[in-house]
Amino acid sequence: MNIFKPFLLPDEREIIDSIEKNGTERKKGEERLFNRYAYFIKEGIHKYSLSNEDAFDLYSDTIISAIEKIVNGSFQGRSSLKTWVYQIFHNKYVDLLRKKSTNKSSIHRTLSISDPMFQVADSSKTIIQQLMDKTDWSVLKQKLKEVGDSCRQMLMLWADGYSDKEIAVAMEYKTSDVVKTTRLRCLEKLKQLYHSS
Repeated sequence: MNIFKPFLLPDEREIIDSIEKNGTERKKGEERLFNRYAYFIKEGIHKYSLSNEDAFDLYSDTIISAIEKIVNGSFQGRSSLKTWVYQIFHNKYVDLLRKKSTNKSSIHRTLSISDPMFQVADSSKTIIQQLMDKTDWSVLKQKLKEVGDSCRQMLMLWADGYSDKEIAVAMEYKTSDVVKTTRLRCLEKLKQLYHSS
């Protein structure tokens, strides 16, 4: 898959080549990509006035998106890897702003009195909720099987309250940052499986 990309530095090309492979080589490439531009997080905090958590999440989403685009071949190398990743980061920031402004306008919306849950007696509500929960749980178990062993194990540990550091040790990842990025990617896969069903 190594197509000549004129704007890439040799080490950027190495990262991309690693990500295009499978197994530990890919994991190393993903980790190198994540660590290489991690300073974008600080830039997000200072330049865009984001909280630490929002900046980290934005950066993690950026890296996940970049990895997916590299793997599916849509990164064409018309710019340096840094410029391309920063553009994704900036676009994610714009999306976040739009989302926040949309959420602010929806705060003032009220529930309709005709909402079906308001028309059901209180004791029935809990029964309906239990049935919904059971259905959700069986769907979730099925989707967790589809998401893959590694993702399932990570998400189950996370759901059981293990920290990213503890998961890194248990699953032999180098850092908790890599665990968080991988976990976000796994959650994204799970979300896509839910939407496709």
